[in-house]
Amino acid sequence: MHKLSNTSVAVLLCCGGAAALTACNDFLDKAPDDRVELVTEDQVVMLLTGSYPDSNYGWFCELSSDNIMDLNSEHYPIDGDAAQNLTHYNLSSSGRQDDEAFLFQPVKSSTSSDTPGGLWSSFYITINSVNEVLAAIDELSDHGRQMTAKLSAAKGEALLIRSYCHFVLVNVFSQAYKNETASKNDIGIPYITEVINTVDDTYSRSNVTETYKKIVADLEEGLKCISDINYEKPKYHFNENAAHAFACRVYLFTHQWQKALEQADLVLGTDNAQLLPKLFDYAPLDDCSYLDDFANVWQEPNDFNNLMLIDTYSTIFRKSRYRYEQGGLCARAIYFHNAPMWRRWVGNPSAFVSGLFGNRDYGFEPGWIGEQFQYSDKVAGIGYAHTFRREFTAMELLLERAEAKVNLGDLAGASEDLCTYHESTMNFSEKTKTTYAAQNGMVPLTDDMINSWFAKKTGANYNCFDDWEFLKNMDPNWNIPAEAVPYMNCVNYWRRYETNFTGKRFFDLKRWGMEYYHVYGNNTSTGVQNDTLRMTWNDPRRALEIPQDAIAAGMEPSQPSSLSRNDSTSHIKPASFDIDELRMK
Repeated sequence: MHKLSNTSVAVLLCCGGAAALTACNDFLDKAPDDRVELVTEDQVVMLLTGSYPDSNYGWFCELSSDNIMDLNSEHYPIDGDAAQNLTHYNLSSSGRQDDEAFLFQPVKSSTSSDTPGGLWSSFYITINSVNEVLAAIDELSDHGRQMTAKLSAAKGEALLIRSYCHFVLVNVFSQAYKNETASKNDIGIPYITEVINTVDDTYSRSNVTETYKKIVADLEEGLKCISDINYEKPKYHFNENAAHAFACRVYLFTHQWQKALEQADLVLGTDNAQLLPKLFDYAPLDDCSYLDDFANVWQEPNDFNNLMLIDTYSTIFRKSRYRYEQGGLCARAIYFHNAPMWRRWVGNPSAFVSGLFGNRDYGFEPGWIGEQFQYSDKVAGIGYAHTFRREFTAMELLLERAEAKVNLGDLAGASEDLCTYHESTMNFSEKTKTTYAAQNGMVPLTDDMINSWFAKKTGANYNCFDDWEFLKNMDPNWNIPAEAVPYMNCVNYWRRYETNFTGKRFFDLKRWGMEYYHVYGNNTSTGVQNDTLRMTWNDPRRALEIPQDAIAAGMEPSQPSSLSRNDSTSHIKPASFDIDELRMK
C-alpha cells in the first residue's frame, strides 16, 4: 500500500493539458463538470454526458507496437514487386516523446495529449467524476431503496465508464492478463471506487488479477442496470450494444471464451446473413474527396457498425506525417501484399476505398481517423484538435467473436465469422465493386482459403505462424491445436487491419505474448547504423511506465528501476538483420 502525499493526490488527478478540464463544447455534445452539488436526476445524467475520458491511447500504443517503423532506418520499399533495395530518410519526429515511445523507453518529456501521462491524468479525472455520480445516485436513491429507472440507467453507465477506464489503464500500464495465478505476480493499477476528497487517501496498485476482478465486478453490475432511456445521442454513451461489446472484450482478454461469445451474440445475433447489411457500408465513400469527408462517413453515429464513439483531444493524424510512420514492411504487412482474396502487390482494395492518405515512400494515414478543430480564438487560429475514437464497432466485435469460437473449438463458426468479416470489407457500391473486382481479381474469402493461405508462415503471408505455442508462455493451459492454427492466423491478420491506428494492436501483442522488433536508425556522418530492439513476451517494458511525478510521489513504477532510465542501451539484436526476421510479425 502506498500513502499518497499532497503532491501524490494532485498527480493522480492532475490535468494532462489545458484541454482536460475545458470539455464544454456544444457541437461535440459535451457538458461541463462545475462540481455543483448533484441534487436531481437530470443533473446526474448531465454530468455523465461529460464524464468520458478525453485522452487517446492510439498514437503512443501504435508507436509501442509493430504497426509503426522508423523511416530513418534502412528499410525495404512498400512495393513487393519493386527492386528490394534498402533506403532511408532523414526526418524529424513530431516530438521527443515519440522517440521515447518508439525506443520502448519511459515517456518522460511530455504529459500532453497522445502520451501515457496524458492518458493517466484524463482517465483518473474521469474515474473521480463517475465516482461523484455514483455517490450522488446513492444519496438520491436513499442508498438504493428508491432507485428509479432513470437513476438505475445512470448507475449502469457510471459503472461501465469506471470499468472501461480501469480496463484501458491496466492494459497500458501493466502486463497483460495471463491467468488468475500468474497475474497475481504482475503489478496492477490503482482501482479507485470512492471520490478523492482528502490527501490522506491510500491507494495500492495491487496486482493484475485483483484489478481485473474489480473491472469485471463493475462491468457485471453495470450490465444489470444499463439502459438507453437517458440518451438523446446513444452512440456517444455506453448504450446497451456498446456495453455488451465491452463485456465481450473483457471476457476475451481474461480467457472466458463462452461468456465472450454470449455477449457478442447479444449485439450481432446468430444469423450472419442478417448481420452483413448492418456492417460498414463503403458505398458513401464514393462521394468523398477530402479527409473530413472520409472521416465523417466512418464516424457516422447512425451507422449500426459504430457502437460507441468517444471524443478525444488528439493530433494522432498529424503525428503520422513525421519520422515514425506506416511505411516499408509495416505497411506491407497491413495493406500491401498479395492474397488469394485479391491479386497484385497493391493489396487490400478496401484500404484504398476507405481513404488511405499518404505517400508510398513516406507511409500512410487512414481516412477513418480524421480531425475536428475547436477554435478557442479564431483570430489567433488557436484551439483544440479533436479526434473521435470508434471505440466499439460491430466489425471488431465480429472478429472478437471469431477468436472466442476458435478457442472454444468451433472452427466452422469461426470460419463463418471470418468470411463474413471479409465480405463486409467488399461492401462497395456496385460501380466500385465492378471496377475493383476487374482490376484486382477480388473474390470472397472461403474456408478452403483459410486452411491453405493462412495455414503457416510462408513467403509474403504476413501475420501468420506455424503454430501458436507461444501462447503457453502466457498461460500453460492456452492451447491452439494444429487444426485451429489457420483460423487463429486469420483472426490475427484481420484484427491487425481492423484495429489499425487505434492502439489496440499493442494490446493484442501483449495478451498473445508475441515477440516483435523495432529498428531504429542512428544517423552518423558515415551513414546509417540500424539498432534493433527486441520485445520479448515477458519484457518488463510491455507495461508502459506511469508518469514520473507519480513515481516521485511514492507510486510504485511499472518497470524495474534499471529499465526506467532514459537510455537506449537495451539493444538485444545486432545491427545486421534479415528481411524475413524483421517482417514485424
